[in-house]
Amino acid sequence: MNHVADAPKGLIRQANEALILSAAEKVFARAGFGGATMAAIAEASGLPKANLHYYFGSKEVLYREVLARILNDWLVPTHGITVDADPKKALTQYIRDKMELSAQRPDGSKVFANELLHGAPVVKSLLAKELRTLLLEKAAVVQAWVDAQRMAPVDGMHLFFTIWAATQTYADFDVQICAVLEQDALTPKDFERATEHVVSLILRGCGL
Repeated sequence: MNHVADAPKGLIRQANEALILSAAEKVFARAGFGGATMAAIAEASGLPKANLHYYFGSKEVLYREVLARILNDWLVPTHGITVDADPKKALTQYIRDKMELSAQRPDGSKVFANELLHGAPVVKSLLAKELRTLLLEKAAVVQAWVDAQRMAPVDGMHLFFTIWAATQTYADFDVQICAVLEQDALTPKDFERATEHVVSLILRGCGL
């Protein structure tokens, strides 16, 4: 009986936490950590401020959770990069997924970029452990593809750095791109054009 009664509460908690994290992502992107307030995040989430403190305790804890969620969502698309996968298809899908994240979650990218520009005081340990471990694994996959002559010789680590730079710029520096293109915002068609360009450029560099 208790398990049945607890189930709705668990679902409500998950939904509320997701609402809070999404709202916090937007507020942190616009105001930075220092300028963001729990009151502003509560207003953006449509939930009482007390809920934020109940679920996350403090702004610092909430900020850490936002960053961890962003990093996790960025790493999920790498799962298709395996030794047995077709290099062209795997890299194409990875680039498309990263561009989709830039289009759909620009605030998340901005929060993460701002954290890095300030020396990554909160996520440095995640970068040095989880991200490094994953990147070494995926760079080894690229090297295996190269060794099997399935693609041109490239530096696996720097291939990923290049993909990150090419895809995340459409979120982090969208203001710059829009100014040059003389428009207020990037449209789905802009992202489609940019995605095809980045995919083509990276694949040619990899001899695919």
